[in-house]
Amino acid sequence: MENRTRFYINGEWVTPSTGKTSNVINPATEEVIGCIAMGGQDDVDQAVTAARSAFVSYSQTTQKERIELLEEVVRHYRSRMDEIAEVISEEMGAPMKLANSEQAPMGLDHLRITLEVLRTFKFEEEIGSSRVIREPMGVCGLITPWNWPINQITCKVAPALAAGCTMVLKPSEIAPFNAVLFTEILDAAGVPAGVFNLVNGDGPTVGTALSSHPDIDMVSFTGSTRAGIQVARNAAPTVKRVAQELGGKSANILLDDADFERAVARDVTRLCTNSGQSCIAPSRMLVPQQRMHEAASIAGKAAEKIKVGDPSSKGTRMGPVVSKRQFERIQSLIRSGIEEGANLVAGGPGRPDGLTAGFYVKPTVFSHVSNDMQIAQQEIFGPVLCMIGYADEEDAVRIANDTVYGLSGYVSSGDPERAHAVARRIRAGNVYINGALPDSRTPFGGYKRSGNGREWGRYGLEEFLETKAVIGYSS
Repeated sequence: MENRTRFYINGEWVTPSTGKTSNVINPATEEVIGCIAMGGQDDVDQAVTAARSAFVSYSQTTQKERIELLEEVVRHYRSRMDEIAEVISEEMGAPMKLANSEQAPMGLDHLRITLEVLRTFKFEEEIGSSRVIREPMGVCGLITPWNWPINQITCKVAPALAAGCTMVLKPSEIAPFNAVLFTEILDAAGVPAGVFNLVNGDGPTVGTALSSHPDIDMVSFTGSTRAGIQVARNAAPTVKRVAQELGGKSANILLDDADFERAVARDVTRLCTNSGQSCIAPSRMLVPQQRMHEAASIAGKAAEKIKVGDPSSKGTRMGPVVSKRQFERIQSLIRSGIEEGANLVAGGPGRPDGLTAGFYVKPTVFSHVSNDMQIAQQEIFGPVLCMIGYADEEDAVRIANDTVYGLSGYVSSGDPERAHAVARRIRAGNVYINGALPDSRTPFGGYKRSGNGREWGRYGLEEFLETKAVIGYSS
């Protein structure tokens, strides 16, 4: 990629206004692997102006034209999947197996499913003598994180393109190179000038400029709850739509009739996928009090089997966390768990044995955790499992909902109907039963401080649309 220190505005790679740059660090080696330009208000203004101008024509394109455009984007994305996986692994530490099997394919998945939805989506309907029309929202500011970077970029860009919106993307400055590569894909696919624009930078500068900009009609943000609150504050004076996918502290209820040998080991592995850096990670495992010792033994053995190391090495199951700052925060919370009296079953502070460089964290399991402990309430965003005992099913549901978050939940049971009943009582935007995996056709988003609005599939497309009623249309 030759465009790492330039921005993509109005269909061209342009020189940034500030001259400031930021190094990108490989978290496996702690070495600099490149740099990006850091934008400012002038760059955002230029990108928003381009998007506002392009909206005039792009918002009037036909459904068929947008279908054809997305087909081209899919074709070009497929041709660069291997590059996307390599870039993601290098800049945020995902093992190559994960980058090839999940990280890069999730981008293709969102593009394909959005295309599938667009082919049959009804933008207009009759209600009596009135016509209800779904129209593109306008110019959208898209702010995305580093943990599943291309996933969170495509699940915003694809529906925005499908809806007829124009946009400015600010990806994470920690893992930005995949966004540059994706921009090259959009350019090659023939996305019209000004429809998509890329400005790199940090949250306090470029993120604030986007979320407060008077000519931005909508902000779609994925990141921490703390940052999401600031985005909402910035957006409030201009009354723009704000869609947010924020933090999580997901409860994983293992009912007493679950297969513990299978479910506990499976869910420890699931927690440690992507080094625990997933907002939907099943980080609070709720087990019957009388079976805590049994479950903790299974969890500890499962954690010890996870191979941690170089993301490029065959057999590596877990790579580093993304940055020194993230590493230090996780270490602090692990120490907090020990100090608060939780029982350390596996892992603990420091790097795994044999790893002297890189931001590697030991897969860590705490049992006998109380839900009021810091490790049970704060989103750790690392491979740290909190095992919490419950008295009965009612108590399990109470503990599951005793959190400010509400993104995801998990239920395992030998009785599907029982699992369904418990799932309905969990206050979360998505609940996974018996190890089910995410489905990109279903709505994704949270309750409470995990955000508002929904992404993915038809629900993601609807988020980028305004609704107009034309009364007396057919009279």
